[in-house]
Amino acid sequence: MSTELTEEQVKRVLQGITIPPQPQVMVDLHMEQAMPEPDMNRIAQIISQDVGLSAAVLKFVNSAYYGLARKITSIQQAVMMLGIHSIANIVNGLSVKSELSDSAIEELHQFWDNAMDVAAVSSSIAKQIGFKYQDECYALGLFHNAGIPLMMKRFKGYREILEQGYSTDDFSLTDIENQAFRTNHSVVGYYLAKSWALPRTCCYVIAHHHRAERLFQERIAGDVKHLTFMSILKMAEHISATHRYIGKCNHDHEWDKIGHFALEHLELTEYDFEGIVDCCREQGIGAL
Repeated sequence: MSTELTEEQVKRVLQGITIPPQPQVMVDLHMEQAMPEPDMNRIAQIISQDVGLSAAVLKFVNSAYYGLARKITSIQQAVMMLGIHSIANIVNGLSVKSELSDSAIEELHQFWDNAMDVAAVSSSIAKQIGFKYQDECYALGLFHNAGIPLMMKRFKGYREILEQGYSTDDFSLTDIENQAFRTNHSVVGYYLAKSWALPRTCCYVIAHHHRAERLFQERIAGDVKHLTFMSILKMAEHISATHRYIGKCNHDHEWDKIGHFALEHLELTEYDFEGIVDCCREQGIGAL
């Protein structure tokens, strides 16, 4: 992984910082939990729309307490296993920790929306191309940019650096972040994903998701799965216009650099890709 950060430095960067849950999501969950017969499928659906809650639920269900032989990546499975009382405790615990101002909530609004969209599109693409890891693709899409709100809270002026990175023709976002802060949101996101017990493949792709060109050019034996996850994520980001909603840039410079690698790896033509985009539109996901 490309990073100049030591373990101790990462701990200092992340100390005391959490990704806050969406206020409306908290309201929806409390309302459903108050029903005489709470709908667990509905609760799972609500939780899967929020980065912070999804992370907390997955981390808890994959903790040593449960000692599962195989990590759970499906929010629905996690909710069914934990039960209503454990879910309520997790939600209430996050409610206590969340002390965001109105301006901070508004600033992160587009981050939440885009994370949900990329997650839904990633899962849809996986299904369309017959890739069996749909839950993992959803988790990857939801969490891949989780380092962004932490960087925004930790470093003054991070928003300007983020937008500058997205606007460069050669898409040098990671380099610009490293120069300004000696770390970047991919590194921070990796350590978060690792602490949340996400699958190793997801953690790996999160760590490298803005170094995709290097991974495709320097591919190694046994890396096919990683590159498939990366390809799906990059397609989903492009379809969801992450460059516009997160980077405030009207053109996707990163897709210009790595889009052909992603399509070639998945053996897709531009026409195939257009069909995938149309399918996502029909499902009501992806940017207009």
